[in-house]
Order: sequence, then C-alpha cells, then structure tokens
Amino acid sequence: MLKSALVVLAVSWGAMCSVSAADKPFRMGTLAPKNSLYHRQLLEVGEAWRAAQGGSAKYVVFADGSQGGETELARRMRIGQLQGALLSVVGLHEIEPSISALQAMPLLFKSWDEVDFVREKMRPAMEKKFLDKGFVVLAWGDAGWVRFFSKEPAFRPDDYKKMKFFAWGGEADQQEIMKSLGYTPVPLETSDILPSIQTGMINVVPSTPYFALASQVYTMAPHMLEINWAPIVGALVVTKKAWDEMSPATQDAVRVAGEKAGAQIRTKARQEVEEAVDAMKKRGLVVNKPNPEQMREWTELADKLYPRIRGTLVPAETFDEVFRHLKAYRASKAK
Repeated sequence: MLKSALVVLAVSWGAMCSVSAADKPFRMGTLAPKNSLYHRQLLEVGEAWRAAQGGSAKYVVFADGSQGGETELARRMRIGQLQGALLSVVGLHEIEPSISALQAMPLLFKSWDEVDFVREKMRPAMEKKFLDKGFVVLAWGDAGWVRFFSKEPAFRPDDYKKMKFFAWGGEADQQEIMKSLGYTPVPLETSDILPSIQTGMINVVPSTPYFALASQVYTMAPHMLEINWAPIVGALVVTKKAWDEMSPATQDAVRVAGEKAGAQIRTKARQEVEEAVDAMKKRGLVVNKPNPEQMREWTELADKLYPRIRGTLVPAETFDEVFRHLKAYRASKAK
C-alpha cells in the first residue's frame, strides 16, 4: 500500500515538474528599442522556439533596456533571471573579454567586408570560448559604425578634449585609456544619456546613427562627426542551461531561426545607417566631415591607442590574430 502511494506521489511530482518546465517563460533582454529591427528579430526567434516547444510555451522580450544595462543583462543571465540576451560587445565582454577585438580597435576596419571576414575567421574559436563560459551563441549581428554626436561642432581629436563623453559604466579600462589621453569620460547607463545631455553632465555621445535617431540623441547633440570610428558588433546568446533544457528538435529550430535573424540584422542594420543619417539631417542634424589633414590626426590617435588597447581592452593574442587576418584579407584583395 505504502509502495503504491509512493509511486503515485512520484508520478504526480514528475507531472508537476513537467508542467512547470513547459510553463516557465523564456525571457530575453536587450537595449534595443521596442519595434526596432533588433526587437522584431528577437520575436521571430521566439516564434520558432514557441512552435517547437508547443503547448503553452511563453516567450518574453524585455526591450528598451528595461532589465538594465548590458552588464546587468549578463548578470541576470548568470543567475537565471534571463535565459538569453541580444548584446553588443559591451555586454559580451562581461562573458568573454576577447570579443572586444571586434569593436574596441578604432579605425582598424575599413569596410563591412573586413569586419565580416575577421569575424568569420574567429567565429568557431570565439563560440567555443562562450560555450566554455556557459553560453551558446545563436547569431552574430552588428548595428552600424560609431560616430560622435556632440552639442558643439568638432572636427579633430583635440576639439573633443574640452568635452565630456558618455561612457559605458562597465568599461573601466577604456575610461582609463581615455583619461590618459586627455579626454573626459562620464560612466553612465544608456537610459541616462538624454537627461545627462540636458543637464550638461555630458556633451558627446559615441553612437551609431540608428541609435541616435531612435533615442533622439541627435536632438540634444545635433553635430555628427562623419567618421567610422569602430563597428558596433553584437550577438544573440542564450545560457547553456536554457539550451540544454530544449529538446533536440527545439535546438535545431532555434539555431536556424538565430542564423536567419543574424543575417537579417547584418543586412538591414547596414542599410538603415544612411537612412537614419538622412532622416536626422532633415530634422536639423549637422554632418561634419573631417578634411584630409584632420583625418590624419584621427589616424595618429588610433595608432597611439593600439599599444594601450593590446593586453588591456583586448587580450594580446586576440589583438594579434585580428591584425593577422586583416593583413591576409587585404593582401588577397591587392592581387
């Protein structure tokens, strides 16, 4: 009798756990604005997951940085509050520092073709590093080139030394490098940008044109320096724990959806850069283009930065690997 009761209890408990797992929502976080390209692609991945899971599977995307900045999103994934996130290198660096090689080296990449080539060369090893840290990379994307949006016009590096820069709160090493070169970084979260410009706490925002338009940064900082300082590179990651809880069929469906989302983000985000600039120009944005002499000053600044970046922002081995791949790519194009 007791044995039968224990069997019934065990079966009932198993059923309860099964229902609980099925009903547990899959939660994604991102700083991307709601209804943006990035948000829509996350919803597409969610539909693939829901269809494969079946039943009453719930999938939730927290957009607009509602779960905090990228450092916080990485933390929330680690403690199980989020199962995944769409992150730029700022957040990905919290998981695996070597990823900074794709974003933290100013004026290094001359085109998206170069970015794509280097990323694909480094991708297998990079994804293995993320897996070893407990995260599965589902897609790689980007969000345009970083340009400088400021309250006052500026053309050369020294023009910015009298200004105060928005800086990501979690990038202490980068802030130290900026200070050593005479610049003033102010660490903040993304949600603090607009009020900080209004109060004069900052007057320069390094940003992609798309984000500057979506967040209305350009209305407060209406001067954009037309320089492709660095690409904003990102990835969609989920925790290995959440991945392992999926059935093989669900993993296959999500993997396919992730690859498709990454391709869509890379293609459309690049198109939207110039569209965003045109839209802002119609509403008062002033585009400042450096002349050849001013551009040489920017190149000299980048050359000064590389030795400081190597071994701090970017591990030395990864730094050297990027230069090696770029050299090979440019040599192949020169033939």
